[in-house]
Amino acid sequence: MKMNTPASHLKPADPPSGLQPYSKPQPWGMAPDMMLPDVDTSDEKLWAPVGPDTWSRPIHLNVTGGFYVHLLRVRRSGVLQRHRHSGQVHALVVKGSWYYLEHDWIARENCYVFEPPGETHTLVVPDDCEEMVTLFTVHGALMYVDVDGRSIGYDDVFTRIEKYREHFEKVGLGSDHVKHFIR
Repeated sequence: MKMNTPASHLKPADPPSGLQPYSKPQPWGMAPDMMLPDVDTSDEKLWAPVGPDTWSRPIHLNVTGGFYVHLLRVRRSGVLQRHRHSGQVHALVVKGSWYYLEHDWIARENCYVFEPPGETHTLVVPDDCEEMVTLFTVHGALMYVDVDGRSIGYDDVFTRIEKYREHFEKVGLGSDHVKHFIR
């Protein structure tokens, strides 16, 4: 599936004088590039609900690497979930703020957070935050746990794909729309 690239994101037809592109073919079997021109989109059809006043917008679903990249958007305060990571997580706060009950810091706009494999924490959006948007790269599984660490569910790239497929079908994009994000 090929996504339409807006004209504002197309490069010039001819490279500047004297510049030459790479002349060899790309490696055989390589996955195609992916460029999403409007990641923090206002197109509500691309935001799948994942909880009360909470949505996920897929960016990159990597089935061979076992990770996913998504924007998490929350429009409420309070505890979102308690979870443990089987792999590393990278986060970049785009808007608003959040924190973990288990740490002494708060992640605000333009903050980067690295979470090591094995970490367990409770995600909270503060009362003074109207909207939080964070870009998360989640390697492996996000395992939801109770206060004592007992498993109560999980998400990984495959459960996310199924949730996005179901959502895209429901909003009229078709379940195969998820293929735009899979590499």
